[in-house]
Amino acid sequence: MYIIDNAELINIRREFHQNPELGGNEHKTMERICRYLDSWNIEYEKGVAETGVIAIIRGKNKKPDSKCIAVRADIDALPIKEEAEFDYKSLNDGIMHACGHDAHTAIALMTAKITKSLEDKINGDVKFFFQPAEETTGGAERMIKHGCLKNPDVEFVFGLHVDTSLKTGTIGIKYGKMMAASDEININIKGKSCHGAQPHNGEDPIVASSSIVLSLQSVISRNVSPLNSAVITIGSIHGGTQSNIIPDDVYLNGIMRTLDPETRNFIKKRVSEVVENVSEACGAEGTVSFRESYGPLINNDQAVDLLKETAVNVLGNDNVKILEFPDMGTEDFSYFCLHSKGCFFNLGCRNTDTKEVYPLHSSKFVLDETCLQIGVKIQVENILNILR
Repeated sequence: MYIIDNAELINIRREFHQNPELGGNEHKTMERICRYLDSWNIEYEKGVAETGVIAIIRGKNKKPDSKCIAVRADIDALPIKEEAEFDYKSLNDGIMHACGHDAHTAIALMTAKITKSLEDKINGDVKFFFQPAEETTGGAERMIKHGCLKNPDVEFVFGLHVDTSLKTGTIGIKYGKMMAASDEININIKGKSCHGAQPHNGEDPIVASSSIVLSLQSVISRNVSPLNSAVITIGSIHGGTQSNIIPDDVYLNGIMRTLDPETRNFIKKRVSEVVENVSEACGAEGTVSFRESYGPLINNDQAVDLLKETAVNVLGNDNVKILEFPDMGTEDFSYFCLHSKGCFFNLGCRNTDTKEVYPLHSSKFVLDETCLQIGVKIQVENILNILR
């Protein structure tokens, strides 16, 4: 019915891997995507969310009740200097596709090429979102505000992410809560400076901040159900300049991760209470602010059912893993799930013959390119199954 040109697919992935760009600066990446779409005569709009692309293939076998579905691929890279050695390593020093977005882009492009070749048989429309800035400011929300899910309205949207914890030839899917919401925590503890040999003459913000860090852990262990995953991490503390001087201020920065809006709001309230009350008990003054990032990624059951059915047909039941626990990482695919029936899944890319396997965001990250063809096969078959 169709053929996946594996050599072309690998070459596309390596071209993007060799030319990574950071979120918000994917100008050449966008142009490369458009050149491929042009060569396959696929309709598109570029410059969406500045550097994103929306492509559409309009099925020619549409009925009155035809659906529109979408496939999303993120296109940005990370500020990491690549250490792996191969011919197609990054040409942009200090920038690397260490999270597999080059693979996501190649899979989506090849899926679009094949879908275009089948447009006479497709009962519905298929959109492809080549989305910028997943690692930084979040391009998904801006693409949605631009109208990517409208005209025609997208009923189902599917996305994937390569995963080195799963061997090549398998995928991981999850019903419901898939990934966490993220918030940055910024804390300012204001004390009163004095000599370290005379602490009674001041108000020590370092003692207050130390107590706050410990107390925040009890928010998770004693205020949140052990059956409900949540994380608070303080990753940065700045205060003081000399060993014998108590400073005026200490600044703390961290993150919190939650899986639902209720827990998210509750933990924010408790963090604020801990900061304010512990600071006051230490004779200091504490204030806290939060910078919201992506919301929780919650898969739609119907979309997961469809993807699971397709994947079992392609890979066999044993190679479709139902994930038991959510990932406390974040993904702005979550925004698509708020407006359409979304399913995000993990594509195994671990070569079992390789002794050392490096995780995502590692400077030595390498994926098994065999996974590319599997990703294309699943996406194409899923499109055909839904739009028959």
